[in-house]
Amino acid sequence: MKTIILLFISNIFMTTAWYGHLKFEKSALWKVILVSWLIAFFEYCFQVPANRIGNLEGWSGYQLKVVQEAITLVVFVAFATIYLKEKLQWNYLLGFLLVMAGVFCVFHKWTA
Repeated sequence: MKTIILLFISNIFMTTAWYGHLKFEKSALWKVILVSWLIAFFEYCFQVPANRIGNLEGWSGYQLKVVQEAITLVVFVAFATIYLKEKLQWNYLLGFLLVMAGVFCVFHKWTA
């Protein structure tokens, strides 16, 4: 559970760093890059411990990556809807649901 919480926090910083500048079109590119890097520093402060803890709890690298991507999509949907004021269209939702199906496939205990 600690891994999931840290990944959520990390993804909030990541999404802000990667997409927050879209509302500042008139700002110089070098400025938004610098601010994005400063924000991304905090992403790493949560992402690295999340992966370390998850690995120590027995999660594989594949599982950690797939969970991180699923959390990224959840955080991004909220960010794009609330901050960017973008509408969630059906095809985006379908694509995200297919990624979530991938999460199921990675974590499901398949029998031979």
